[in-house]
Amino acid sequence: MHEPSHPEHPAETGPDGRTLKRVGIGAGIVALLVVGVGVATRISATNELRDTATQAAIPSVAIVSPKSGATSGSLMLPGNVQAYNSAAIYARTNGYVRRWLADIGDTVRAGQALAVLDAPEIDQQLAQAQADYQTALANQRLAGTTAKRWSVMLAKDAVSQQESDEKAGDLAAKSALSNAAMANVKRLRAMQGFTRLAAPFDGVVTSRAAQIGALVVAGNAASQPLFTVSDVHRMRIYVRVPQGYSAQLKVGMPAKLVLPEYPGRSFAATLTRSAGAVDAQSGAVLVELQAANPDRALKPGAFAQVDFDVGQGGGNGLSLPGSAILYGNSGPTVAVVGRDSRVTVRPISIARDEGATVLVASGVTASDRVIDSPPDSIQSGDRVNVQAGSGSKGAGRAG
Repeated sequence: MHEPSHPEHPAETGPDGRTLKRVGIGAGIVALLVVGVGVATRISATNELRDTATQAAIPSVAIVSPKSGATSGSLMLPGNVQAYNSAAIYARTNGYVRRWLADIGDTVRAGQALAVLDAPEIDQQLAQAQADYQTALANQRLAGTTAKRWSVMLAKDAVSQQESDEKAGDLAAKSALSNAAMANVKRLRAMQGFTRLAAPFDGVVTSRAAQIGALVVAGNAASQPLFTVSDVHRMRIYVRVPQGYSAQLKVGMPAKLVLPEYPGRSFAATLTRSAGAVDAQSGAVLVELQAANPDRALKPGAFAQVDFDVGQGGGNGLSLPGSAILYGNSGPTVAVVGRDSRVTVRPISIARDEGATVLVASGVTASDRVIDSPPDSIQSGDRVNVQAGSGSKGAGRAG
């Protein structure tokens, strides 16, 4: 009998259970590590995003410090320059322009002829009125002679008292008619005199509408003046002063005029009168200044900037940019940043608004850090970040 044969190499077998268990455990640990790292990374990113959002929710602001307003004593307002006297010359009678004798820019004297009109109708009416006056004058003389004779006859009892009174009454009536005719002659002579247009005072012709041969109709409200004469030896400047400054402007105080056509040059003026009343529509007080004009540099109708030296006033004299002021239902306020970067909204009292800057009477101190251009939604207690480099000297940054 033969014994079973044995192979030379034993048959290969797979990994045992212990090895597989170890491999599974290792893979699970690796998977847990991967998941843990991913979760940790996500949590870190979420926290970082939350911190970024929190920081972004805190607005960054620029701050300014109130400054002393010791040098702010100038009040600049627009003004309108007008001639000391100005007259629009209209025709007083109907006619045609025969010739004009002055043009724009000419210097004229009082009574100097500006134009001459032809008015033939007035000439004829005057001739008729003079004839009527001669007739009335003749009737008056006859009535006077008759009344005198009847008076003599009455003394001799040749006529009755009634007849003598009638003749005297007729003389009085004829005298009245003669006076009426004479008045009509004088009226027409005055109308004839209006055919010569004359300057009412010394001045300069600033407009001319007269044209040779043009028909002129008197009393036409829509017609333009034939000439305008302006007295420019002195000028009047009218300025509307806001009510808040009206108490600081007094009659006699000096001012300076600045005109755009004369850069670098100023003109001296003096406040001569005030309307003394606040206009309901504009909320301003109308004041008048006068300025000498020897070289005629100031022109009627010109625009000027009027600089008043109003001096100092208004509380502690601290000024802020106009952009730092918040205007609400409760009045003007400012947002002040504390050392803890928290905001406090304070009411203030404005002494003078100069446009770019505002002079504050109360509500802030020189050490306050005021937010420039604060958002309208800002409230007390809000946290802010102060921009680096903002503020004036001595103003620290919030921590």
